[in-house]
Amino acid sequence: MIENDASSNEGRSVRIPATVRLAALRIIDANFNRATEGLRVVEEHCRFALNDRYLTERCKVLRHDLTAALSALPREQLHAARETQADVGTSVTTPAEGSRRSLAHIAAANWQRVEQALRAIEEYAKLLAPELAPRIETLRYQAYTLAKACTTTAASQERLVHARLYVLFDGRSSECDFVTRAQELIAAGVHVLQLRDKRLDDRTLLARARLLRRVIDDTARQEPRPPDPRTLNPLLIVNDRPDLAVLARADGVHLGQDELTVHDARQIVGPELLIGVSTHNLDQARQAVLDGASYLGCGPTFPSGTKPFDCFPGLDFLRQVAAEIALPTFAIGGITRDNLPQVLATGFKRVAVGGAVATASDPADEVSHFLAGLANGS
Repeated sequence: MIENDASSNEGRSVRIPATVRLAALRIIDANFNRATEGLRVVEEHCRFALNDRYLTERCKVLRHDLTAALSALPREQLHAARETQADVGTSVTTPAEGSRRSLAHIAAANWQRVEQALRAIEEYAKLLAPELAPRIETLRYQAYTLAKACTTTAASQERLVHARLYVLFDGRSSECDFVTRAQELIAAGVHVLQLRDKRLDDRTLLARARLLRRVIDDTARQEPRPPDPRTLNPLLIVNDRPDLAVLARADGVHLGQDELTVHDARQIVGPELLIGVSTHNLDQARQAVLDGASYLGCGPTFPSGTKPFDCFPGLDFLRQVAAEIALPTFAIGGITRDNLPQVLATGFKRVAVGGAVATASDPADEVSHFLAGLANGS
């Protein structure tokens, strides 16, 4: 409830002139409208453009929390202070306000509106209702996190639009064997290659990663350039080691739940590299989205000879993630050509495989079967 008095910085009660209170109320009212309108716009973007139920719900909750917080300021006083017809700002516009280049541009513009409006509310609340300001500050930081998650989801959807088959393989017994296997997988049409080998020392692992980079780049130079360059080169991901990913000029790094956080890895790899995160339950998947992961690995789906697990989230976990998270996500763990239809039935369109290809008598043929299955299941 707003009173005529407000607490000063020294804790003394200070009489606020009526004209000042009215001005502050007008500012808060205008920015409350601006913030809720902007949140509605980005909520619709998450719902209809990103098809992301989780982010849609988070935007809706933020909008409702803001409304609840501002209930401390009586609505009748906000409306009494409103002077739309006398508002000099209604006629002040810029050319940029009338132009929107894309869905992502609309979302970005409205996230800026939300963030700026929350800051204005926070500042003027300090004058009228100081106890409200910390609540608005918390909501402002939540908006920053959601804006990042929405932007990352949209960017990752675009960058990984063609990435359906993700293959993990090790450093092999020799460089020659490693190059041969890499060339086979690239020729077969794998979309993402992850170098994962816990046995190798750092120098050897880095040498293999650099070698894989050269093989991928050499293949790109030899092949005719397709209409969409993203369909040519498989992405190179290094498991666990963001430092080696940078040194090898990889496209990204993949992290487990016990490895570096997304935040710490981002400090090493910079803003452009992909960061994938392994998740084993819905809470981990949701947190990875808010942390800024570029894509998720979800599993293990079935028992696997590649990596031991005590429990298996299984197909139910995949269904949960597919129902609410639109960030590019790969099902992983014991997936074979025989159980692939079960994975696709959950709504997943991407899989990561290791042993199924590594132990196949003809890895390239195995890749072809996976690609055909993914194409038929889309």
